[in-house]
Amino acid sequence: MKIYNYPSKSAEKKVASIVKRGLGFKKKDVLEVTRILEDVRKNGDKALIKYANRFDSPGLTLGSIQATSQEINNAAKNVDRSFVRALNRAAGQIESFHKQQLSKSWDYTERPGTLLGQLINPVDVAGVYVPGGMGGETPLVSSVLMGVIPARIAGVKHIAMVTPPTRDGTVNPYLLAAAKRVKVDAVYKVGSAWAIAALAYGTETIPKVDVIVGPGNIYVTLAKKIVAGTVGIDMLAGPSEILVIADSTAKPVFIAADLLSQAEHDTLASAILVTDSKETAKAVAAAVDEQLENLARKEIARESLARFGAIMIVPDLDAAVELSNRIAPEHLELQIEDPFAYLGRIRNAGAVFMGNFTPEPVGDYIAGPNHVLPTAGTARFTSALSVDNFIKKTSLIQYSKAALKREARDIIRLAEIEGLSAHANSIKVRLV
Repeated sequence: MKIYNYPSKSAEKKVASIVKRGLGFKKKDVLEVTRILEDVRKNGDKALIKYANRFDSPGLTLGSIQATSQEINNAAKNVDRSFVRALNRAAGQIESFHKQQLSKSWDYTERPGTLLGQLINPVDVAGVYVPGGMGGETPLVSSVLMGVIPARIAGVKHIAMVTPPTRDGTVNPYLLAAAKRVKVDAVYKVGSAWAIAALAYGTETIPKVDVIVGPGNIYVTLAKKIVAGTVGIDMLAGPSEILVIADSTAKPVFIAADLLSQAEHDTLASAILVTDSKETAKAVAAAVDEQLENLARKEIARESLARFGAIMIVPDLDAAVELSNRIAPEHLELQIEDPFAYLGRIRNAGAVFMGNFTPEPVGDYIAGPNHVLPTAGTARFTSALSVDNFIKKTSLIQYSKAALKREARDIIRLAEIEGLSAHANSIKVRLV
């Protein structure tokens, strides 16, 4: 990894390239995804089977598009005990965390003759997208847990999961076992943009949902962007990111491992170290080179680090925090002697991992907080997936006659300023 002194022209150029990489969509992809969405909207199941046969499973039929109870139960019986143990621990801890996010309806009556408040209700139906994971060879079990659990806790009545089928028309048993553990109501063997279309518009088999959550490839992300407004979505997730702030007390071997854990995702991933220690910077660069050679996905990680990886040496940790806030990373690690001393200054980050023994993967799988996080600088205005993504907030307003008369003159004046005489009149007719 290249080492930069920050601030400097070369460091600034590198930071700018990382910040600007964002989420971009090619015109041809926009046209193709739009065509797919419209095809599914018009032709329903027929279009779904067409795309599933062409891209995923040639033998998939309409009769097998939904995973049966027997398939799900058999999967749950046949997965290994060590997986079940890990699954139960992860699910239990994710459930415990998300229960803390539950909101309650409320009201207050501070102004005489009025009642104001808010009703909290879950959406009726939610769709959870779970990526295929190399044709089912690397089942993304954590995506099932992170998408379904907050919806279930929010009180959503029906949760539909969609995931691409394997070549033989099945779903990886680990995914089905996870779906059973978190009580998914239905699992459908469809993926990519056509799965998003099915959830957004509904088909003869797949119900229309109110909210779609879950990460996916560029087609999934673009499809979510296009249907947003027709349904709610969680966010537009881009390539994975990590930024580590470290001082001289940090362990270079730990930092290198954490940077590579994100760089291996894909060639657009970003991995950055920001440190006030030259010794730490040099040691991490050496550790990255050493560990890189042992990775199964080393070529992906190598390209990722060359394009969007960097080690920044800053004057002090205050400068490190400000640089991090500017980049707004998905994952921020504070591998410093006293992380709590700087925590209050963190404004923009998807999740913060504190201390030498809190690597990012604990958040990916088991700690409890959601791992669906804002990327590409969107942590400046977006939050992690949570129970809030599955609820609606409805305002409550009640006035007595006396309360309306007390405020009528001001309401009428504001309506008249806006040129809305009928608004003003709806107040006036009640004053006689």
